[in-house]
Amino acid sequence: MILPVGTEDFGRVIIRKLDFVDKSLFINTLFDDRGTDVAVFTRPRRFGKTLNLSMLHYFLAEKVNGEETRGLFDGLKIAEYGDEYMRHQGKYPVVSVTFKDIKASNYQSAFEDLSKLMSRLYHSHKDLLESHQLTSDQKKIFKSIMSEKASKSSIKSSLLDLTHYIYLHYGVKPWLLIDEYDTPIQSGYMNGYYPEIIEIMRGMFGAALKTNDYIEKAVITGILRVAKESLFSGVNNLKIYSILNSKYSEHFGFTEVEVDEILKKSDLSIQSEAVKEWYNGYKVGDTVIYNPWSIVNCVDEKGNLKPYWVNTSDNQLIKDLLKRSALSFKKEFEELVNGGFVEKLIDENLVFEYLSNNPSSVWSLLLMSGYLKPLLIRQTYQGTYAKIGIPNKEVGNLYRQIVEQWLSNGYGLEWYNEFIDSLLTGKVELFQNHLEKVIHQITSYHDFAKEPEAFYQGLMLGFTVSLSGSKIYQIKSNKESGLGRFDIMLIPKDANRLGIIIELKVKEEKETLEKAASRGLIQIDEKKYAEDLKQAGIKKALKIGIGFYGKEFILIAEEEIL
Repeated sequence: MILPVGTEDFGRVIIRKLDFVDKSLFINTLFDDRGTDVAVFTRPRRFGKTLNLSMLHYFLAEKVNGEETRGLFDGLKIAEYGDEYMRHQGKYPVVSVTFKDIKASNYQSAFEDLSKLMSRLYHSHKDLLESHQLTSDQKKIFKSIMSEKASKSSIKSSLLDLTHYIYLHYGVKPWLLIDEYDTPIQSGYMNGYYPEIIEIMRGMFGAALKTNDYIEKAVITGILRVAKESLFSGVNNLKIYSILNSKYSEHFGFTEVEVDEILKKSDLSIQSEAVKEWYNGYKVGDTVIYNPWSIVNCVDEKGNLKPYWVNTSDNQLIKDLLKRSALSFKKEFEELVNGGFVEKLIDENLVFEYLSNNPSSVWSLLLMSGYLKPLLIRQTYQGTYAKIGIPNKEVGNLYRQIVEQWLSNGYGLEWYNEFIDSLLTGKVELFQNHLEKVIHQITSYHDFAKEPEAFYQGLMLGFTVSLSGSKIYQIKSNKESGLGRFDIMLIPKDANRLGIIIELKVKEEKETLEKAASRGLIQIDEKKYAEDLKQAGIKKALKIGIGFYGKEFILIAEEEIL
């Protein structure tokens, strides 16, 4: 089985006779969706959005890149539906543009890239310059965009103008296909020019989509659902289909049936359970969907299980959000890393300006971009609530790497592993030295000034992430044991290893750090936290109390035979 690894051009897939999952019924669903003039599909990256748009382009246009499209859909599912849909094949002019490469580090470069993109788009329709239906002024504007000398206002109206020119020439309304519409916006947010780029994109999309009488239909794809007020204000008959919508759910990504069929044809059915553990299904509406990028690459590498999807991006936005997150977020995220779930209000209309101070936006971004998956959806008068969890082993490993890199902060994973090992083997002095380095050299005063417990909860999260799924230790945090609720407990799966209990205490007013650490130890004894270790047959426990105030801390440890 030869799957199209990284090939996003539908015509190339068909001509090369590559094996692929037939998603052509996406086309007839679009034609049946007569009440929607603008359809926006948001899915995580590498979920087949670009290939689907390419397929739609080949279906609609008579020629793509100078090549005839007739016959490319013979034998596909859409052809089985007969002339009702196939009569549309090759009958429409198409404006197709992708914003995937507009990710500059500054606004000036981003605007130049936009100008170049529009220039290439206009060049692909340069035959219009010979049209008798266009005025000399219209041709002048056309040429200015081709020469990359257009003004900002001309760039804003460039998509509207091109659809107008095409309609004037052919007398047929074109389809407008836009891929990765949100890439420039995310890059603007990451690189500090969000207000400038959102103004450009709002102008461009507003002009092209708001009461544009020259388009038949617009189909737009992206990762995030940027708030309508930010981008699509005033656009009528617009429908956004996110991963929370049932409609179109089976058209992006692979269903479980499709994954099983791929594995069967590739003689990898024996690895079915392992493949599903690594690349386990997301849930789109009521349909379980698998990330196609990871499945295709795993099959291409003969069933080799390793990260594929998470390595296709630098994940910097996710890293920044996790690092800057508040104490409450870290506590809930720890629950997810331990295999649990949290229920959150999901705001599908993402506004980037609010990411830094709106936890709901952070959870929504992680969910919509594929770093979390919805387990259960319920609607309330407040909005949509979703039970969310980590989707699979591939993404879980990414979170582990992010937290470990954050805590090692340039010292390397070898140092970080030594840090963890010093705790597990009871080398208290070495562990304390490493902890000092983490606190004094990795964190800043501001990490503590705003929410002093957040860093220490992040530290506990680091332990949790590193040891989650470990064959040596089971890790628990904020769980009931004995007569109370401990901060963190490491329960060895080998009874001869050291069981570990850690209790954190913030120094109270007029209290010494040593007194605060002692309070932690006393609480471990008084609340009988070691009961869980005893019940597990563990023979020896290391009890650690940590008293802290800002960057200052004292650690007191005791060993106990159980």
